[in-house]
Amino acid sequence: MSRELGIAPLRSLVAVADCGGFQRAATALYLSQGAVSQHVRRLETAVGRTLVERQGRGSRFTADGELLLGQARRILAVHDETLRGFGVEAERTLVIGSTEHAAAQLLPALSTALSTTVTGCRVRFRLDRGAPLRSALADGRIDLALLLGPADGDGARPVGELDLTWYAAPGWNPGTPVSVVAFDAPCALRTRALETLAAQGLPADVSCEAAHLAGVQAAVLAGLGVGLMATLGQSPPGLVPRDDLPAAQPMTLSMWARRGLPHDLADTAANALRRLLPQGVS
Repeated sequence: MSRELGIAPLRSLVAVADCGGFQRAATALYLSQGAVSQHVRRLETAVGRTLVERQGRGSRFTADGELLLGQARRILAVHDETLRGFGVEAERTLVIGSTEHAAAQLLPALSTALSTTVTGCRVRFRLDRGAPLRSALADGRIDLALLLGPADGDGARPVGELDLTWYAAPGWNPGTPVSVVAFDAPCALRTRALETLAAQGLPADVSCEAAHLAGVQAAVLAGLGVGLMATLGQSPPGLVPRDDLPAAQPMTLSMWARRGLPHDLADTAANALRRLLPQGVS
């Protein structure tokens, strides 16, 4: 019977602890949940002890599991340091989720910053709405998420503010109520648009809703209403800014990191964005 621990099983054990479960560990390691479970069973066979046991719908480390977890971190640290000493660096894939707002301006610069400052890291992006991105982050399917709103949770970092501009088709004139093209609810930008108009006593009506930015811009270009957008000063093709409508307060942009993500990656990404965005007054 083999009594070897193995680097891959030890890495799975650490991922289960850092990511908060087998499924999240599997996602972070790009393995199946079954493979991670098999790795842990292999370790249990090697040491002859139960390492992880079920607790309700989740799991918890036993005392023996906590002991091996500490040793696993030490073994992996020496293993990875040895490889680096020979100039070998394991490639990491960093999956960054982002809302569409100003993505065309922010994401290329962020990718460049990460590729030049974090070695052995391949960057992949996913564009989606805020709610799906939060779910993907919690499940470990993405590593970082750029979200509108304050950094009011664990693993969140404020990175700056996005200025908001009203855009309309050329020649469009606001009526009463003001026709607004908005993202499907819930959406922080939709809320900010309606609250901005209401604060100035302007009645508004959502004339068109869309799930994604392309739909919002197409509806605005078709003259169906005015849209509030974050574009970092670059007007969408065919649209013109409308300074005659009440100015909207900027939206805070925050970067959220999944549980267990190395702090150096999250800090590097956040710092890169801070150099691109104006900072709010604290």
